[in-house]
Amino acid sequence: MSLHTEWVPYGTDQGYTGYLAKPARAEQPLAAVVVIQEIWGVDGHIQDLVRRFAQAGYVAFAPDLYTRNGQRPAPLAAERIEEVKNFLDSVPPGVWHSQEERQAAIAKLPGDQGQRISETFTTLFGGLEYDRHIEQLLATTAWLRETCPHSQGQPVVSVGFCMGGALSARLACADAALRGAVIFYGQAPETDRLAGIQCPVRGFYGRLDPRITEAVPAFAEAMAAAGKDFKYTVYEGAHHAFFNDTRRSYHPLASRDALAQTLQFFNEQTRA
Repeated sequence: MSLHTEWVPYGTDQGYTGYLAKPARAEQPLAAVVVIQEIWGVDGHIQDLVRRFAQAGYVAFAPDLYTRNGQRPAPLAAERIEEVKNFLDSVPPGVWHSQEERQAAIAKLPGDQGQRISETFTTLFGGLEYDRHIEQLLATTAWLRETCPHSQGQPVVSVGFCMGGALSARLACADAALRGAVIFYGQAPETDRLAGIQCPVRGFYGRLDPRITEAVPAFAEAMAAAGKDFKYTVYEGAHHAFFNDTRRSYHPLASRDALAQTLQFFNEQTRA
């Protein structure tokens, strides 16, 4: 399929930026999918997902949560984040979560590479403050519904991965007009926020991701108690980030099923 893609400034004083894709020959506004980034930002993988949702017949848009007025802080520059990803791919997974082992591995790196990686790693993982991104996400859905000529007046749904999965759930809590939200292995929102959810929510998780997945049954119970529509799937043999086909955690069978369910869900929620 031929696609139109572009980086778009939007929001107050055009201070936000995002990556947009849509079917090139679509002449009428289409329903929109907000694709919410992993902690790595709107990298090549997220841009690929935006294009994949556009190929399914949507306007797809990934807000860049790290860019303001066209600029990123130096530690969050795309090339710096890629450097961290490459470093993590070069060491055993256990090193990722052990500060002592991680620092020992970083100390062996040549030149100032270790300093750069340590600074960017700390900036990325030094405390995930989900709420600081909600204002931009609300501006994103409002722009897609009200201003973007490719999706104006059409339904908006969201999907997010890891950090973005947590944000997709929190966006559902904050945006009463959202038509549907999908969580890929993201942390559940606090129970006192669930009353704000006005749309169905779906979740996809890996059995080998206990830090996230073990909390899902309690989230499901809280959603049921609040009268909310939540269904989820846990994939045996799948790790965290099983949908990311650029990482060694990629699980093709789980990814295939989760994508099929997501597309069916979005189709149901965005029908006129």
